[in-house]
Amino acid sequence: MGRGEHDGLPDVRDGLTRLERVVLWQLGVLSEELRGRNVPTAMLYGRVVEHVNVSVGELQAALVRLGARNDR
Repeated sequence: MGRGEHDGLPDVRDGLTRLERVVLWQLGVLSEELRGRNVPTAMLYGRVVEHVNVSVGELQAALVRLGARNDR
């Protein structure tokens, strides 16, 4: 899927960008598949790029904005 002209703009309903919305959606899907275990970033990236053209750095920045943390 290509990048839309307005993909980086926050949605007026909740302030999420398209990337952030896809990240949250895929985190939920993967969390269920992994039965609540932590979702590896590489696995999440693979799922997200199926829906949004994004670099690893952009994904990491989105995760930081969403409050993701590393509990190692």
